[in-house]
This record gives sequence, C-alpha cells and structure tokens, in this order.
Amino acid sequence: MKISTKGRYALRLMLDLAINNTGEFIPLKNVSERQDISVKYLEQIITVLVKAGFVKGLRGSRGGYKLAKKPEDYTVGMILRLTEGSLAPVACLDDEINTCERACDCITLGLWQELYDAINGVVDNITLADLIERAEKQGGE
Repeated sequence: MKISTKGRYALRLMLDLAINNTGEFIPLKNVSERQDISVKYLEQIITVLVKAGFVKGLRGSRGGYKLAKKPEDYTVGMILRLTEGSLAPVACLDDEINTCERACDCITLGLWQELYDAINGVVDNITLADLIERAEKQGGE
C-alpha cells in the first residue's frame, strides 16, 4: 500500500490549519507558501475536506479556511480514508463483508487481515493533536 500525494498533502494541509489556528480563517495561499504545495493542488484537496465537513471555508478578502473541529477530533485514518478511500492492502478486504469466492480457502487472507488491522491500529489512534505534540517534542530537542 502506498499513500498518494493527495493523501499526504491533505494531512499536511490539515496539520497546517491546526498549527496555525488563531481562530481566524487562513488563506490557502499562506498554507501553500508554508507547505510548498501549489495553490491549485490545495484547492482540489480543500474542496474534498470542506464537502466532508472537516474544514470550514469563508470567501472574500478575509476568507480562507479553518478546521471545523479541534485537532484531537481528527485521526490520521479519517483524513487518509477521505482522500485515499480504503486503506486495505488487498481488494478483498475493501468491503465490510469479504465476498471473495476463495476467502474460505485463502491461505494468505489471515496475513492480509493482520496487516490491515495493524494499519488501522496506527492511523486510527493518532490524531492531529498527537502529530502536533510530536513536532513540538522534535523541535524542542
């Protein structure tokens, strides 16, 4: 499994909004400059985040974006699933019910399920607030 640029940039965008939160809306141009990501690409990502209710947007001269909730309310898994879709390492684990006709006889299915559980265990237990805390510890050393 490989996380695409879209997923990585969405996480960076959300982190930037969290770190630079003053209560005011943050222009996408500012995020673009800090993150070295084109405004055009950020516009594509922010549309998905706004539509999902993760981010609030305001148009106009004082416009921009800010998180709809607190950083501790967003997990990495939420953001990645929104932008990437399923994080399953194999297609047969994409849906709630495995409809693969070989599921009962598949020797490797248990391995893929363990890997999927491990991925979910990590991304669903790390929040934006956790990442900010990690960054602060890194910077303080």
